[in-house]
Amino acid sequence: MTASIVYKGDLRCECTHLQSGSTIETDAPTDNRGKGERFSPTDTVCVALATCMITTMGIRAADMNLDLSGAKLDVTKHMLPNPRRIGKIEIVLRMPQTNLEDKDKQLLQTIGDNCPVMKSLHPDLEVYTQYIWA
Repeated sequence: MTASIVYKGDLRCECTHLQSGSTIETDAPTDNRGKGERFSPTDTVCVALATCMITTMGIRAADMNLDLSGAKLDVTKHMLPNPRRIGKIEIVLRMPQTNLEDKDKQLLQTIGDNCPVMKSLHPDLEVYTQYIWA
């Protein structure tokens, strides 16, 4: 088992990662009867995508003796109605200063664009990514 989740009531959940014991809470968004005081479940999907992208890039970057520390990712979620679902995820990756050649930057971008979470998303979900190299 990966995680244990307890529904706390009032549209809030507490999720515990079993290996580490770390926790996160979710809350329904304000446009869907929630208080919007925590990440919503759909927010966590978008954040999972962004963090998976930079993590897989970081793995390859380490093999290249490159440190991507300081990269900043901006995530925007767009919801669709009927049925309510994520329609589009926009991710802007602001990469730190590097001396990489364009071919190496493209390699890292390809790795990010093909991370496990990206490959797990439904093909109807539109994903827009923009890489900005300092």
